[in-house]
Amino acid sequence: MDIKLNYIERGTGFPLILLHGNGENCGYFEHQIEYFSAKYRVFAIDTRGHGKSPRGGTPFTIVQFAQDLNEFMIEHEIEKAHILGFSDGGNIALTFALRHPEKIEKLILNGANLNTSGVRPVIQAPIVIGYKLASMFAKKSEKARKNAEMMSLMVNEPDIKPSELAGLTVPALVIAGTRDMIKRSHTQLIAESLPNAKLVFIDGDHFIANKKAEEFNRVVNEFLEQA
Repeated sequence: MDIKLNYIERGTGFPLILLHGNGENCGYFEHQIEYFSAKYRVFAIDTRGHGKSPRGGTPFTIVQFAQDLNEFMIEHEIEKAHILGFSDGGNIALTFALRHPEKIEKLILNGANLNTSGVRPVIQAPIVIGYKLASMFAKKSEKARKNAEMMSLMVNEPDIKPSELAGLTVPALVIAGTRDMIKRSHTQLIAESLPNAKLVFIDGDHFIANKKAEEFNRVVNEFLEQA
């Protein structure tokens, strides 16, 4: 890897890796790090170009972030882990799982999407406009270039076909808010396309892990504790 990813490590036991969303950092999981470190060895990672992780020189894509995760696991001698990804972190987790299923014990996808059609239009339309505007000024402004690059993750990615999930047999929890920015039908599609998935909706918006931490943690913990 051309960079070192910043991360928070807490607790002992079986590894649990937390992946935050677009434009965020590992601090998003403050309520999960504290809660799950009582039972697990928790790694909350800053994605490349997010938080305190440097951008590096490689392509700024979901596939690259999944590759970064693989190299992080190799570096830290983590042969297998539970992986919990939120939003873009869920897309990274799913992309990683499709490439390295043997490295995942259980998979938690919170507010993930297979493609941009999964996002509610009222949310996606302003992102597309913002991306186009930032792209126009990207050559003249470093800030615009960074904004365009970050928004490109939501405009041009991910691109996963539902049929690709058929071979992913690891136990999965697909979880989202009842008023999520991801369409309910799309979240259901992900769960239905995974052969061994459980689907749960929690009353709330996209940010249930942070705003409804107690309920979110309980649901995730029950899933992880199941034999």
